[in-house]
Amino acid sequence: MSKQTSIQEAVGTIDNGALLALGGNALHRSPIAFVFELIRQGKKDLSLIKTAGALDVDLLALAKSIRSVHAGYIGFEMFGLAPNYRRGVQKGEITVHEHACASVIAALRASIYGVPFQPIHGFQGSSLPELTGLIKWITCPFTEKKTAVVEALRPDVAVIHTNIADEQGNAYIDGAVFEDLIMAKAARRVIITAEKIIDSATWTVQPQIPGFLVEQVALAEKGAAPGSCAPLYSIDEKEIHRYLENPQAFLERKVVVSHV
Repeated sequence: MSKQTSIQEAVGTIDNGALLALGGNALHRSPIAFVFELIRQGKKDLSLIKTAGALDVDLLALAKSIRSVHAGYIGFEMFGLAPNYRRGVQKGEITVHEHACASVIAALRASIYGVPFQPIHGFQGSSLPELTGLIKWITCPFTEKKTAVVEALRPDVAVIHTNIADEQGNAYIDGAVFEDLIMAKAARRVIITAEKIIDSATWTVQPQIPGFLVEQVALAEKGAAPGSCAPLYSIDEKEIHRYLENPQAFLERKVVVSHV
């Protein structure tokens, strides 16, 4: 049975207030076309999960679409900070659940395993557990040593942009997979956007995301632009600079909505 749909129809299934895991990493293979459509449809009160976010999170902050973010880092790497996300946090419009990238991954893994929390190593000497309250300390029942744990995060929907998918939802990522497979396994629902959709009988590589995990798949050519989707295209530095210089004009050029 075909699971292929349009981005418009896929976004239409996202409820206001949903907890979304967005695939990709920073400016690389993030589901930007899907984000534009979230804004176009006026989705609100979203919470996001991202190890490292950039344009995707900042666009949603600009559109006043998000209320909280679980992430290790939000910024434009060599291009600078994420100005609209930062502004939303400073104004109290966005609640930050500040993680390390590794603790986001551990929280997602806890959901995969069906357990309420996941032990994680590496926070000895860090002030992050005490500053955020997201990482707790317990006594290990086996070693009696102090052990950090993080609460499970289960996305309502994981949105993953891929290089290739078929009509049954099987999807292939050419290059770095980042945390996308973990997000797909942890989420209640998975939506795939793809640069190219092929017939399921024509695979010449092994898909990493199996179709049985996927609810919907939609074609999105240049769906990560102006970020990269290796090896198809690189970051469009001029477009990123245009965004950072005038985010509102950039958004209005990409998305026509009355409430932004």
